[in-house]
Amino acid sequence: MTQETPVGAEVVVDVLGEPYVAETIELPPDDEGAVVATLVRRAAGATTTRAVLHVHGFADYFFQTEYAEWWTERGYDFYALDLRKYGRSLRPHQTPNYVTDLHEYFAEIDEAWRRITERDGHDRVVVSAHSTGGLTTPLWADERRPAELAGMVLNSPWLDMHGGFLVRTVATAVVKQIGRREPLREIKRNVSGLYARSLHQEHDGEWSFDLAWKPIESFAVKAGWLRAVRTGHAALQRGLAVPCPVLVLSSGASALPMEMGPEVHGHDIVLDVRQIRRWSTAVGPHVTYVAVDGARHDVVLSLPEPRARAYAELDRWLAAYAA
Repeated sequence: MTQETPVGAEVVVDVLGEPYVAETIELPPDDEGAVVATLVRRAAGATTTRAVLHVHGFADYFFQTEYAEWWTERGYDFYALDLRKYGRSLRPHQTPNYVTDLHEYFAEIDEAWRRITERDGHDRVVVSAHSTGGLTTPLWADERRPAELAGMVLNSPWLDMHGGFLVRTVATAVVKQIGRREPLREIKRNVSGLYARSLHQEHDGEWSFDLAWKPIESFAVKAGWLRAVRTGHAALQRGLAVPCPVLVLSSGASALPMEMGPEVHGHDIVLDVRQIRRWSTAVGPHVTYVAVDGARHDVVLSLPEPRARAYAELDRWLAAYAA
C-alpha cells in the first residue's frame, strides 16, 4: 500500500499536533468565494488497508483524539473530514456552517474517499459520523454505494426535527418557504450553552477544543441551511438502502435542563433520542441500534462509565459485522 501525496497537495502537521496531519481539499467557489475542506489523518502505525472516515456535526469539527486512537489501536488508519465552512475549513469571508443543500457536501466526501481508497490504498472503509454528519453521510452512501464501504457508525444522528408535531409539519413548511426566498435569514432560537459547557475543560467538562470553531452558544442557524436539513430528513424518512452494516448509538434518554447538573451530563440535551430510535431503520436494511444509558449527545464524549460502555458496544459490532 502506498500513501504518497499527489503533486500539488500539501500535508502539514495538524493543529492537534503529531501524529495528526492535515491536507486541504480545494473545492469550486460558491457565492461567498473560495471554498475548501480539510482531511485530517492519524495512521495506525502499521501498514493496513482498513480505514475510518469520520464526519462531524453542526457547530463542530474533529478534535476527538481518544476516538481516533481507539480505531488506530484496532488497525484502522483514521481520517476525519472538516466539511466546508467548519473548523479548519472555515474562512473569514464565509458564513459559518452554511450550505443550502446537503448534497453540496458530497464533493468533499467524494474527494476524501478517493484519497483514502485510490491514493492511499484502503479497500475496507468504515464511515463514522455524528449528529448532522449522521444525516449527510447516509444520504451520500445511499447515492454513491462505494465498493470499499465496509460499515457505518452513526453517533446520535440527526434524523428528525427536535420538537412536537407542529414543529415538524407547519413550522417546517414555513422554514422551507423562508429558506427558499431568504436563505441567509437567521432562525431565532434559544441556546443555553449547557452542552458545550458540559464538554469543555475550562467549564464543566474534560475535553479541549477551539471555542472559535465550536462555540459555547453554537453558531447562528440560517433558514437556507435548515431547509436543506429538513429536505434531507424527508429523503431519509422515505427510506434509504445504505449497503453495509450500520451501527446507531445514542444516549438512553433526552432532557431539556435549564441549568448545569446531572441531567446535562447524562442525557442527550441536543436531540430527541426517541426520534433517533424511530428513524434508525430508515438508513438501510441492516441496522443495529444501541441506547447507552447516561451518554451525552456525542456518546464518545460522555462521562467515563457510559463512554466505556459505548466503546464496548462498538467493539462488539465491529467484530461481528465490519472487521
